[in-house]
Amino acid sequence: MPAPPLYLLISLPTGISSTSDQEEAFGALRAGVSTDNGAVTPFHIPEFKIGTLEALVKHAEELDKLESTCSAVAGKVGDSLKSILDGDEEKVSQQKMVNDKPAAHYLNSFSWNKVKYRTDNRSIGELIERLSKDISGIDGEVKNKGNLSNKSLISVVPKDLVIQDSEYIETHLVAVPNTQAKDFPKTYETISPWVVPRSGIKVDSDSEFTLYAVTTFKKYSQEFIHKCREQKWTPREYKFKQGSREEEQKELDKVSKEERKLWGEALRLGRTNWGEAVMAWIHVLALRVFVETVLRYGLPADFVSGLVKTDEKQAKKIRKNFDETYSYLAGNALGRDKKGRAIKDDAEMQQHTGSDEYSPYVCYEFQIL
Repeated sequence: MPAPPLYLLISLPTGISSTSDQEEAFGALRAGVSTDNGAVTPFHIPEFKIGTLEALVKHAEELDKLESTCSAVAGKVGDSLKSILDGDEEKVSQQKMVNDKPAAHYLNSFSWNKVKYRTDNRSIGELIERLSKDISGIDGEVKNKGNLSNKSLISVVPKDLVIQDSEYIETHLVAVPNTQAKDFPKTYETISPWVVPRSGIKVDSDSEFTLYAVTTFKKYSQEFIHKCREQKWTPREYKFKQGSREEEQKELDKVSKEERKLWGEALRLGRTNWGEAVMAWIHVLALRVFVETVLRYGLPADFVSGLVKTDEKQAKKIRKNFDETYSYLAGNALGRDKKGRAIKDDAEMQQHTGSDEYSPYVCYEFQIL
């Protein structure tokens, strides 16, 4: 599949127009992007209740962190959809909808949700708090979906893997987070006494956990389970029930039916949560542009904003053109290096952004994967 587009969310003061006219200013913004480099659409941002300068600086830092969180959560939900749909990119893309429409349509027709995020009686700080709560809720739902740490293991664990009716030893099933799965084979033998050497066997894995089977002496089983929990591994209680083939098949059919139901529910939640995560993310970006615009250009907040759809290569050309055209907006904060690139002269600003490159206008890049 082709690479997803890169978006630039740009804001410029209306003062770039000789008459400070909104339409003229947006026309100037649009003229800065040739049709070969990208497509520009208006991006309407409402006016928010502005507090003190100190509060705005604090909000700018909060929104920086919150945007990173939104991007990460949207990515996690996308990974969850990929896992549910067995990596089928075409099917995954069909599920990635915002309000039942493709994300590109939502972006091009963006309108601040004044019902969910009211601007008439809420401060910027209160809006940030509400958006943070929403994205945390979505993140929690992603973490609580069915996986090897909590789902039925009947159809996962082979019959001959679990030791039956032994007086001295028994098999433990342990769900290990994938971030620790690489180290598990090196450490499981030493976390408690009398773990059978080289007994660790990888049983299965999903997008979050890897399931291992480990054999220990029964006398030390409880200690092994306790130590697993200390390592943030999840011991799974599992007892194989021996019975007739008909009984076993009946149990498997029951599990299969439950898993299909869970699969459908997981897909529905994944689709909904992805759309909600992207909506929250774009609202955070809109709020971030507003706050940074006021900090950059001052009051009153007379500005125009546009969304540029492009790719990584063309984005560099667009930004270079805007850097040259609007370098005067940066005042004393902007200088030039030996190659003519815009740089910051202000040491505090360099420390704040962590880079010597600086845009004299407000611009945020993002990519919805």
